[in-house]
Amino acid sequence: MAVIVVRVIVSIFFAAMAAYAFARLKFPGRDVLFMLVLLQMMVPSQIFVIPQYLIAHKLGILNSISALVLPGIVTAFGTFLLRQFFMGLPVELEEAAIIGGANQWQIFTQVMLPLARSGMISLSIFTALFAWKELMWPLIVNTDLDKMPLSAGLAQLIGQFNTNYPVLMAGSVLAIIPMVVIFMIFQKQFISGVALNGGK
Repeated sequence: MAVIVVRVIVSIFFAAMAAYAFARLKFPGRDVLFMLVLLQMMVPSQIFVIPQYLIAHKLGILNSISALVLPGIVTAFGTFLLRQFFMGLPVELEEAAIIGGANQWQIFTQVMLPLARSGMISLSIFTALFAWKELMWPLIVNTDLDKMPLSAGLAQLIGQFNTNYPVLMAGSVLAIIPMVVIFMIFQKQFISGVALNGGK
């Protein structure tokens, strides 16, 4: 669970900064860089497994919790989702903040981030869900059962000749409970965030 919390917080922070830059700031090559972000979303994630593994090996974090967290701290999906949200906010808010003497960082943290709360909650739920159900990467990068998420641990219960299905099914039911609880708590914000992004 600590892996998911760290991954959600860090990925939301980086995605919000990148999304605000792509949505509001004008800099050379902005559109080209955003096209590269979209291109990453169009490519199957399996293509990145070997480069990520080599990077993890070079960093010496194989078979550790860090290997589960680092690949997911920057997401193209999160950047795209929050960019759409920031683009829907009125420009007049920024102009009023500039007149009030706020710098770019203050505009981002004190004006834009609070208004993007429902979008960030939606992204938090998506990120937590993706991290919770991740299967292939933990099985590749980790070998110790105590350093794997629950989904990868459940996969280890499937034997080649014999599988204890009652234990596997009980574990599967327990695995869905945290995500259902998170969704029930943030249901209103999640639906409003997705609806706002979908309407744009």
